[in-house]
Amino acid sequence: MPLDFTAIDFETANSSSASACSVGLVKVREGRVVDRVGWLIRPPLGHDSFTEWNTRIHGIVATDVVDALLWSEQLADLVAFADGDTLVAHNAGFDMGVIVAACEASFVATPSFQYACSLQVARRTYNLDSYRLPVAAMAAGFEDFSHHQALDDAEACAAIIVHAAKRHDAESVEHLTKLTGSRIGYIGAIAADFRPVAFS
Repeated sequence: MPLDFTAIDFETANSSSASACSVGLVKVREGRVVDRVGWLIRPPLGHDSFTEWNTRIHGIVATDVVDALLWSEQLADLVAFADGDTLVAHNAGFDMGVIVAACEASFVATPSFQYACSLQVARRTYNLDSYRLPVAAMAAGFEDFSHHQALDDAEACAAIIVHAAKRHDAESVEHLTKLTGSRIGYIGAIAADFRPVAFS
């Protein structure tokens, strides 16, 4: 299996997971970046206030997204770009939580994706004092990027997975998660098929 995946990163307007205000997506084919895209998002009503704390992190303010499409209006573009790939994110629980929460707040179905976490992979690949994205990316040879800019962060995440796969001689993201003892997760309807079964 080739090392094919889409790396993804979100920035949020506030503490609500549904408040996605920016997304970056980086497509990898056979271990090489072949496409990049990113855009601003107008968060759904009720989740659209921008806090000073979040703005200080990513620099995005309410006026930046006033003409952006809503989550519900651009979800199809996100799904089309990923095109059935395994998604990879650094601290993937956060980014997958954004997809789920933004869909729920927008009254649209959560798309089905399987995903892996570059943070988990980095912890089982490098010996670092910190596994924050800039530090782990530096270990992977990816430096001098604008942290908390969604597209840059997605590319840094992709670099970690590609570098770690080479280190572990992994043939795919799924193979890499097995070799590192991390895991593949699922969101959307597909998640029900992989839910642990409770036995009495």
